[in-house]
Amino acid sequence: MTASLSFARAGDKKNSPEFEDYIGRLLEERDRIGLTDCIRQIDALMITVEPAHSLAYVAELCVMTPYHYLVTLESESHFTHILRIDMGAPDILVREVKDPNVRGIFRSLNEVYPIGAVKPNSRYMGEVLRVTDPHAVVGMQKARDIRFFNQDQVRKLELPGNMAVVKPSPYTHNIVAYWERPESDIRVYALGWSSIRDDMQAAYEAAKSTQKKLGIGDLLLPIDHLATRIYSQNREAAILEYLTLSSYYYWGSYDIADQNSSTNVTKSVHYANELECPAKVFTAANHPYFMNHLLTESPTEAFVRNFGPRLHHIAVAVKDGETAALANIDYVVKSLRDCGQTFLLDVIGSKEEGLKQIFSSASEYSSLIIEYVQRFGGFQGFFTKDNVAELTHAAGVEESLKALQEAAQS
Repeated sequence: MTASLSFARAGDKKNSPEFEDYIGRLLEERDRIGLTDCIRQIDALMITVEPAHSLAYVAELCVMTPYHYLVTLESESHFTHILRIDMGAPDILVREVKDPNVRGIFRSLNEVYPIGAVKPNSRYMGEVLRVTDPHAVVGMQKARDIRFFNQDQVRKLELPGNMAVVKPSPYTHNIVAYWERPESDIRVYALGWSSIRDDMQAAYEAAKSTQKKLGIGDLLLPIDHLATRIYSQNREAAILEYLTLSSYYYWGSYDIADQNSSTNVTKSVHYANELECPAKVFTAANHPYFMNHLLTESPTEAFVRNFGPRLHHIAVAVKDGETAALANIDYVVKSLRDCGQTFLLDVIGSKEEGLKQIFSSASEYSSLIIEYVQRFGGFQGFFTKDNVAELTHAAGVEESLKALQEAAQS
């Protein structure tokens, strides 16, 4: 039996006594009933974009990450484009609604937020988790009062029919889906008509040609972590909920006091290497927005108020080493900047500290940021507090500008 409480705790943020009590009880029970062992790695990430935006977004991802375009699945009202590195890393499913007037639950999650409503179909949806026994997992989760879409609702939402899909979280607005796949089997999504689209293939080939010309293709590794921003009051609940839905454990939290923020990390109990199963990070303000005038404004809370709770960035790992006398991350960033990609700040961190990091500007197609992270010499840490503070500040400045721009146009 997996022991989810056996992992060392990192960080300096103090949690409530209730949180510490609940996490012990929750993980102990999850292990005891066999749920931890049934739920394995993240098999896929689901992202939805505006009509006619998927072509450009797939091309963008194929330049900035190691992903390859595989195939397009067409259903009545959606295209779903499958991106893959290999079977050792999660797929990315880029979903595009055909008709901009189509309405649904995922669109409604955007429309109540001022900037989220500008691109109502653009959002990260959630993760697909591989399980060994889906009927047992769904039964155990329903016994814990987890709510699922029924099969008719899954069909109407045009999600893959071979998945059990949990309804959106009240804390993160993300979904989790479960499916059964023997680890030796290839991933196959039960959704629509399959084809390799000529326009997608051409865009993919052009993107990989650019990546090869820049000399960065061999330097980019799979996803390191996924970072979600949530309201301050939901920090502990969001962490506990994800531990309930997954087989992750609580790695720890760091307080970034001068940014009125905390970074909270969960990791897979089964896969020590994040490149096999990305870490899940939850960022939240230390106090709510209505205390800003008395204390410190939070870029994290400002983001959530404008976009809603949602995924903020996808972190892509960069191979350790140097290219052309530069750390690989510096070479990647310089190469991308030379061909027009913008970033929110310069690369921060150092080899001596163990890692370097940077945020790209947010994608105009998905609103997601790409983070690059390079660890040096087998460094096991997740970040440094100085790095996180600078990244949080940089993202906050950009979101503040976006909010002002939207307000000026309204």
